[in-house]
Amino acid sequence: MTALSFDDDGVDVVYEGTEFRLEKALIEEATQKSYPDVTDHDVLKMVEKNPELTGEPRRVQDILK
Repeated sequence: MTALSFDDDGVDVVYEGTEFRLEKALIEEATQKSYPDVTDHDVLKMVEKNPELTGEPRRVQDILK
């Protein structure tokens, strides 16, 4: 399972026991979206090859409220 922790500057990720950070600029470049409009599903797709996407995607701006 992948754990994502969002903040105003990016996402802390734990993937298969490895912790790393995805910075806001990298996420925006990879998704071609502004950071507030990126969804948790978008980030999961960056981290995992074939993520199991469950539930409705949530935008960063809604997560950070």
